[in-house]
Amino acid sequence: MSELSRRRRMLVLAICCMSLLIVSLDVTVLNVALPSMRRELGASVSGMQWTIDAYTLVLASLLMLAGSTADRIGRRRVFSVGLVFFTAGSLLCSLAPTLEWLIAFRMVQAVGGSMLNPVAMSIITNTFTDPRERARAIGAWGAVVGISMAVGPLIGGLLVESVGWRSIFWINLPIGLLALALTLRFVPESRAARPRRPDPVGQLLVMALLGSMTYGIIEAPSAGWSSPVILGCAALAVASLAGLLLYEPRRAEPLIDPRFFRSAPFSGATVIAIGAFAALSGFLFLNTLYLQDVRGLSALEAGLYMLPMALLTFVCAPLSGRLVGNRGPRPSLLIAGTAMAASGVLFAAFSAETSTPLLFTAYVLFGLGFGMVNAPITNTAVSGMPRAQAGVAAAVASTSRQTGGTLGVAVIGAVLAAGTAGGADFVEAARPAWWIITGCGLLALVVGAATSGRWAMATAARTARTLEQAAGPSRTSAPPRG
Repeated sequence: MSELSRRRRMLVLAICCMSLLIVSLDVTVLNVALPSMRRELGASVSGMQWTIDAYTLVLASLLMLAGSTADRIGRRRVFSVGLVFFTAGSLLCSLAPTLEWLIAFRMVQAVGGSMLNPVAMSIITNTFTDPRERARAIGAWGAVVGISMAVGPLIGGLLVESVGWRSIFWINLPIGLLALALTLRFVPESRAARPRRPDPVGQLLVMALLGSMTYGIIEAPSAGWSSPVILGCAALAVASLAGLLLYEPRRAEPLIDPRFFRSAPFSGATVIAIGAFAALSGFLFLNTLYLQDVRGLSALEAGLYMLPMALLTFVCAPLSGRLVGNRGPRPSLLIAGTAMAASGVLFAAFSAETSTPLLFTAYVLFGLGFGMVNAPITNTAVSGMPRAQAGVAAAVASTSRQTGGTLGVAVIGAVLAAGTAGGADFVEAARPAWWIITGCGLLALVVGAATSGRWAMATAARTARTLEQAAGPSRTSAPPRG
């Protein structure tokens, strides 16, 4: 790829950040609107879970397909199509007449979203070739998650209180259209010189695994863990996983390249991403329901309550990017795991919900932890891979995030539903869920420490050499247009 001027590189980064903003903002705004949507549409707890998980499930299932397709036919082309689908899906969501239609339109959004984040990360990786500059760019990109967490609850609260929950989807329209226009004008086309062949069997196995696992977890509290449907979901999930483990290593160009996981930092980043985003989605789900349904706060007041968490994420994400660029991923991962685990303990052991000072302390700790975690897992996932496979590597990292988000809402929602069905009040019913979130923080701490040392870095270097030799000399992009 011909070198772009610094000004144009910053513009490309801004466009990629806009795509992340609408995807991330959609999640935070939706969480604040859940109680209002539940009342108007007459939905149950599982119905609210599906408004979130239908989106993240489709997103997680298609991310790797989108990443490999972008490497094959052009990253700007796929990115542009993704913006069209996401913007159109947002409009349809605002018009949904029933819960079922809302869930269906959320899936349309997810098809577009699957073409945005991994492809945007691939564009960033191919635009910022200097490792330190790339780490800082990824830190800035990750700060957008903090921005969405900061403004999402406030914007969502204002819109829900003044116009209604349907208006939360309107904010995606101008941002999506502007990003599309700027993409077509300024983002250079790039693709892998050796396109990867499609892997439809692997794609179907991934969809079957994630779909059966999520459906089983969400519906088990109402259907019963021993019901035929739930047992069938478990059997399908196990069979799909076994199929992936047996089928994918036999392919010359698999959907999920097993060689990536020979790198301990890459494998660690994948595990940490699942745990961290499961913790985030569970954290938002529990607090949104608690603040509005138990404390009786309005949507706007609930957004203001969660503002300390969002502000810490916003501040810490770019700091983490700089720390990764200067010191590597280890310090950020250790801070992130410790802070998220401490936040979970405050809820699980000390009932932080019942004390406003403890509640805000827990919010600050979680915001600090989550703000520190995104940059190291993103940078680790793509920095050791050949640029020709940047889309696939970024898609694996994004799939890990969305899988974690899907599982977080499914598991936490199932635990909460089981507790309330047994007659417990919200705080007692949520206590096991908070221990799960604590465990996710400890997972980030332990795995981060184990996969960021000297031995782990050596495995990453060996994996990078192996992949580079297999890829050979490649042309990663076409000249920029305009």
